Amino acid sequence: MDRKAEVNRLTKETNISIKLELDGEGNAAIDTGIGFFNHMLEGFAKHGFFDLIVQIKGDLEVDGHHTVEDAGIAIGTAISKAIGDKKGIKRYGFFILPMDDALALCAVDLCGRPYLQFDCSFPDAMVGTFDTSLVKEFFYAVSYSAAMNIHIKMLSGGNSHHMIEAVFKAFAKALDEAVSIDSRIKDVLSTKGTL
Repeated sequence: MDRKAEVNRLTKETNISIKLELDGEGNAAIDTGIGFFNHMLEGFAKHGFFDLIVQIKGDLEVDGHHTVEDAGIAIGTAISKAIGDKKGIKRYGFFILPMDDALALCAVDLCGRPYLQFDCSFPDAMVGTFDTSLVKEFFYAVSYSAAMNIHIKMLSGGNSHHMIEAVFKAFAKALDEAVSIDSRIKDVLSTKGTL
């Protein structure tokens, strides 16, 4: 099964090219124009064992909002395309990830219904040139474009860098579990017969 996807998204605000392979080795080539966001997507790829290429030219002279939100839309779309018909996947995934002072929980359901529950607040408004309010915007965009439930909860933490990084890595681990194949699942994991 070849679980790869390419997504290109062009608007007046952003020009985005995404390549995603779910069954990868964690290789990443990321250029969003925002250093900390690059770091988060590299961590997502590495810890989820996804191969990910992201190239974005965004209107950073305005701020990072369009770049981060549109990246979420494109990555969510790539996840949905790469999963395909969802036959054989575990569907659910969850992880609690520690990173020094930070402890983040993420649970996902690849159910075909978008929903984000985001229970995090960060002490700092900015990490580098990254606006921390955009973490929620990113995951909201992923949840809707991938049609998946995402629940994220910050259990503890005091350092914004560590807290956000724990969120991205917890999401990677949860998604890796949810997209993994279970030989016991012959069709899709739903009593409805469809996801």
